[in-house]
Amino acid sequence: MPVGVLAVQGAVSEHAAVLEGLGEEVVLIKNPAQLECISALIIPGGESTTLGKFLSGGLGEAIKRLAGSGAPVYGTCTGMIALCRVRGSVPKTLGIMDAVVRRNAFGRQVDSFEEDIPIPAIGEKPFHCVFIRAPVIEKAGSGVEVLARSGGNAVFARQGNLLASSFHPELTGDTRVHEYFLSMRGM
Repeated sequence: MPVGVLAVQGAVSEHAAVLEGLGEEVVLIKNPAQLECISALIIPGGESTTLGKFLSGGLGEAIKRLAGSGAPVYGTCTGMIALCRVRGSVPKTLGIMDAVVRRNAFGRQVDSFEEDIPIPAIGEKPFHCVFIRAPVIEKAGSGVEVLARSGGNAVFARQGNLLASSFHPELTGDTRVHEYFLSMRGM
């Protein structure tokens, strides 16, 4: 079955290109009905308040059902925010991952940075992470496994079929994070 990329904003084409490069068929998801024909979903980065508006209706409920069925769902940056709960009241999130995130944890756009971080779950070689106005996980529930940290902050985590990263692996040319995500199908 194809892999979906939520196509309402953000790095949609970049994620799709990585997936296609790995031999996957990709469906660009714009409505709830399209979620019925995919095996996994990526929620790309973008602007969290805007994404929250898209998720407040039928699309958000359909994504919750998809995740509840056991299909892997991966959120990058804003996608991480969408999967978790946010400190404070905005934006609207799915809240399906047992974690609380803080938006823009490293600062504003001008404070964006890149860093090589060890991620044992994907291999020995550190992963080159691109952080753009990135969130961090401030509190993770007991079922959440933190897979990587930057400066002591949790930036990559997994809870069952849910995966979330503060960074943008689709911008690196390194496919290991996407490969890890794809390996979650059928687990």
